[in-house]
Amino acid sequence: MVSGVVWRFGLALILVHVAALTMIASPPSCPPECICLSQTQVLCNSGGLREIPVKLLPATVEHLSLTRNHFPVIRSDAFSGLRALKKLSLDGNNISIIKPFAFRGLPRLKEISIQQTTLATVAQFSFAGLQNISAIYLSHNRIKKVEGYAFAGTTNLKLLVLSNNPIVKIESNAFSGLSIVERLTFPSGVRLLEPDCFNGLDTVGYLKLAYMDLPFVGNGTFRGLTNVGVLSIQESDLGVIRPGAFEGLTFINNLNFLNNKIDSIQEMMFGPEQRIRNVKFQGNHILDIPKIDSIYFAVNKLTVIANHFPCDCHIHALLEGPLTNDSVYEFTARNFCISPLEYNGRPMNELDFDSIGRCQEEVTRSNLESRDLPSNTSKNNYSVLIVTLTITTLAWTRIQLGLV
Repeated sequence: MVSGVVWRFGLALILVHVAALTMIASPPSCPPECICLSQTQVLCNSGGLREIPVKLLPATVEHLSLTRNHFPVIRSDAFSGLRALKKLSLDGNNISIIKPFAFRGLPRLKEISIQQTTLATVAQFSFAGLQNISAIYLSHNRIKKVEGYAFAGTTNLKLLVLSNNPIVKIESNAFSGLSIVERLTFPSGVRLLEPDCFNGLDTVGYLKLAYMDLPFVGNGTFRGLTNVGVLSIQESDLGVIRPGAFEGLTFINNLNFLNNKIDSIQEMMFGPEQRIRNVKFQGNHILDIPKIDSIYFAVNKLTVIANHFPCDCHIHALLEGPLTNDSVYEFTARNFCISPLEYNGRPMNELDFDSIGRCQEEVTRSNLESRDLPSNTSKNNYSVLIVTLTITTLAWTRIQLGLV
């Protein structure tokens, strides 16, 4: 009996000893170029890596830093198997291509940082299908374009940063399938917004478009963009705003046009079906006064202040149009002249509008309109003349006959 107990106790000691030796001989997995601070935090910075060592990394890793290595291509499913990963940094690499679905299979991923790289294109589906991502940092790269559907199926994104990139063109459907974004900020210098470039971008808290240099805002530019808290178009040269530019833009709480230069507005229409709540038109320099029938605002609140308009013969059309918001007095007190030179910077209410003649085309149109009315007016005048002559003739006849 005693010997059996001793035997079992001895066996237990042997097993403990073997387990201890095994742990010493086989330490937790960690690539030799990396520092594993723990089984959840791994640093592989400046290690000269040319491949992502996925198979050597702990499957439990949550924070992974792979900065300043040599990864020219991030392949599809590049991090497959690291399902616990929450934060990933690829800053400072020579990345030139991110293949479609590069980050697939990372259900817990919250943050990706790819900054200070040579990445020139955000390719189709490269950031697709990220269901729980909170932030994607893509600033300070060489990105010139974002291809269509680059973020398809990605939701719940709080922050997408594209600042400090030489993006010159936003392609059609670039953000299609991207939804529930708190804040989206673009870099300066964008020169072309293709039709439908925001199509499919749904539910954005704040979308800022600033420091653009556009020859025009064309038909369908904002078509398909919906459910936006604040859409701010500011500090940009917008060129010519063409017909249909804002067609299909829906459910916007606040639409701001701030401190832009606008060569001309061929059309700016916001119908009731678009559900635009508030429009602020402030600090803009408009070089050509739009025609009355080219502007329409079916919005809850329209604010037009601190803008500069030409104070020439077209000013009468401006004061009769919808931008005055039914208050010429308030409009002229809160907006300024940009031309002629002697009026530049002066409040519009300092002008004597009666002394400014109407433009020839307005006078001609008015004359044509009054000439068309007239068929009835002329007939009435003619009838009055005939009656007057008849009465005069009868009176003269009565005098001649001695009846008076």
